[in-house]
Amino acid sequence: MENKKAPFKGRKIVVLLASLAVFALGLIFVIFSLLNSNTDFENNESTLGNATSSKEEVQLVDNPINFAEESKKYPDIYAWINIPNTNINYPVVQHPTKDDFYLKHNAEQKATKSGAIYSELKNSKDFSDKNTVLYGHNMLNGSMFRDLHKFRKEDKFFEENKYVYIYTPGHILTYKIFAAYKTDNRHILKTFDFSDPVVFKKYLEKAQNPTTLGARSRDIELNENSKILTLSTCIGDKNYRYLVQGVLVKDEATK
Repeated sequence: MENKKAPFKGRKIVVLLASLAVFALGLIFVIFSLLNSNTDFENNESTLGNATSSKEEVQLVDNPINFAEESKKYPDIYAWINIPNTNINYPVVQHPTKDDFYLKHNAEQKATKSGAIYSELKNSKDFSDKNTVLYGHNMLNGSMFRDLHKFRKEDKFFEENKYVYIYTPGHILTYKIFAAYKTDNRHILKTFDFSDPVVFKKYLEKAQNPTTLGARSRDIELNENSKILTLSTCIGDKNYRYLVQGVLVKDEATK
């Protein structure tokens, strides 16, 4: 009788051990899942913390122009232009109704032959246009845009001075100069439809390869998405203008 019961008893032990093994495996799985879930949460929390920290670490640069103060002196100011190693360091204005107002008025709106550095109504004041054109007189006393001619007259000046800085409320825009040349006196914004990519591309190609005497250019990649700045002044002949052109290469947010 004992021999007959032994196999049955052995089977019970095997079943019990198998059940315990299954239970143990299940328990291990649950514990592992909980640990892994907790690790993922910590990782996500860490990532979120890093993202928040990154946002907090982004520091806006100082804007050297206090537009709130400058606007008290210059009613139509919307930007400031500076070209290192020149006398060009002026407010930029745009009259709300008269394009030619600042031809004979300074930025304080006082009548004067020197005028001001200004743009016309065809250009927006946030420099978002394909081509923003700023005008200034070529004054014999060295003021306004007289020093643009340094790019033409001085051999190394174009090579050594590559940037134009535009300050606006909330931004510092850096333009890299790609060309300086004499051209005809056609009104750029009335002659060319820069909203047409084909027209803009052809204009850029010509601007990068000027052929007039004393023209200078720099090999910079330009395309239909480029935003350029054109500085225009007279050159002593009413049939021609002198242009210095740059492409936007940096836009920094400011305090």
